[in-house]
Amino acid sequence: MTPHDLIQNSKRIVIKIGSALIADEKLGTPRQDWLNSVSNDIAALIQQGKEIAIVSSGAIALGRQALNIAYTDRPASIPLEKKQAAAALGQVEISKAYAAAFSPHGFKTALVLLSPKDTEERRAHLNARATLLTLIQNKSVPIINENDTVSTIEIRFGDNDRLAARVAQMIEADLLIQLSTTDGLYTADPSQDKTATHIPLVEKLTDDLFKMAGDAPAGLSTGGMKSKLEAARIATQAGIHMMVANGKINTPLSIIERATIFKASDKPISARKKWISSHVKAEGAIIIDKGAIEALKSGKSLLPAGIVKVTGDFNHGDPVDILDKEGTKLATGLSSYSIHEARLILGVKSTDIDNILGFTRGNVLVHRDNLVLQA
Repeated sequence: MTPHDLIQNSKRIVIKIGSALIADEKLGTPRQDWLNSVSNDIAALIQQGKEIAIVSSGAIALGRQALNIAYTDRPASIPLEKKQAAAALGQVEISKAYAAAFSPHGFKTALVLLSPKDTEERRAHLNARATLLTLIQNKSVPIINENDTVSTIEIRFGDNDRLAARVAQMIEADLLIQLSTTDGLYTADPSQDKTATHIPLVEKLTDDLFKMAGDAPAGLSTGGMKSKLEAARIATQAGIHMMVANGKINTPLSIIERATIFKASDKPISARKKWISSHVKAEGAIIIDKGAIEALKSGKSLLPAGIVKVTGDFNHGDPVDILDKEGTKLATGLSSYSIHEARLILGVKSTDIDNILGFTRGNVLVHRDNLVLQA
């Protein structure tokens, strides 16, 4: 499976472009010549009948000059309101840059701002999906970014790598391409370790891979290889291939030679479970015993008898993380009971729920149809 073949065999593709590619951060201006070259690649793909959506970073990088934010400032050091204001200024610049790049090809561009609730709330998820598909099917190119001006630090994607994976999930893409400043995943940081070797194919995400991945470089980027691995987890579980490729060169999609391909799961989860797994922030956690762990792994629901502890502040229907006693995340699911109700039935037999609560929503705390195991 070569990068070129994977692109040619994919019908619907999401392309993520990072801040370091779209923006000259020292100047605070778009890299228009590079962007024009990428639009040449994308226009050629659309002419071949492929459907393309772009997830683009760069709003803060392009809006920072007006607010005197130095390009070397790490995102965590910049006050939230200042980043949000820079994003509002930068979205205008991003929109103009993409419109200028695609105009010679006769394609319209549309700016779509998404927040986590647009992927987590079912109605908002379906509305956003319908909007994106309508744009794509009418030969317009959606340019998608996080709605930074209204997101809070607690409720946000955190980086556009994961946003891109959730967009790919939302529109049921075949392939997610992460254009980056590197040509993929290495056994170590190649800038620090000359013995580091390139990894062309990842068939399964492991803890060792996450340990190898590095953090984001200095500047206004919030990504890094770790966030790309998190994106790969989301995409591959949904049956979507993901590729990390070098975007620093001109026309990077047409001359792509080397990349890391993350192979999609052979058994993608259902549309409903894709939605459950896309939650950015669980409202609480359920800690379970060894018996319950084995039951989940065998495809069974989570019963109250196997619960050791519950934490957080969740209501009936809220997303919760399911953990072992050491705190390792095992699954995400939708709770059938609130945390107050769960505490009352913690460790009891399912047949006793009605007697304890005076009502029942079923004999399980999290039904297997509302539960997604961690890959």
